Amino acid sequence: MSVVVVDYGSGNLRSAARACERAARDRGLALDVRISGRAEDVRAAERIVLPGQGAFGDCKRGLAAVPGMIEALDESVIGKGRPFLGICVGMQLMAERGLEHGVHRGLGWLSGEVVAMAPADKALKIPHMGWNELVDLAPHPVLAGLAPGCHAYFVHSYVMRCKEPRHVLASCDYGGRFPAVVGRDNMVGTQFHVEKSQATGLALIGNFLQWRP
Repeated sequence: MSVVVVDYGSGNLRSAARACERAARDRGLALDVRISGRAEDVRAAERIVLPGQGAFGDCKRGLAAVPGMIEALDESVIGKGRPFLGICVGMQLMAERGLEHGVHRGLGWLSGEVVAMAPADKALKIPHMGWNELVDLAPHPVLAGLAPGCHAYFVHSYVMRCKEPRHVLASCDYGGRFPAVVGRDNMVGTQFHVEKSQATGLALIGNFLQWRP
């Protein structure tokens, strides 16, 4: 099985790749993980992981600056239905637009937009950083074996606002609920860093590697 972690100048690439390798070992899967910024490698991959950290607009510009990369992602994920995992800002880029420091177009794979966090409790600090529970887990193959209340590691100031409630697969409560896992069809995304979320992250990645949407 081949997995490409997309390199476009943003994200914990090596951490994401190592987490995939560890999850594969734990499940006895033969896995070829490659970090690549080449559109042809994305087209050839059986599964695609898109990390991301920083501002939405910067990440989108970084992705657009790689020759043919957005077209390759559309072709593989939308056209061919290859399993896709977006992490943090990589997940946010699945939305139609992001409202961080202006208005920026996303990949448009999920209906919705990325907006600033606004906790009801003004004492809560932004960025939201640290371990929090996942709640409202949907019955989805990528979440198999994860129980409500399992912990994941978050670092973010913006959240996705989905137009379709069915696209929210799990939530987190930090002064109000926001999507922690989103997805449809052959794609999923996590607002938290799966590569830093220890048992929860490895379980989700392992499920993703075995997922056949």
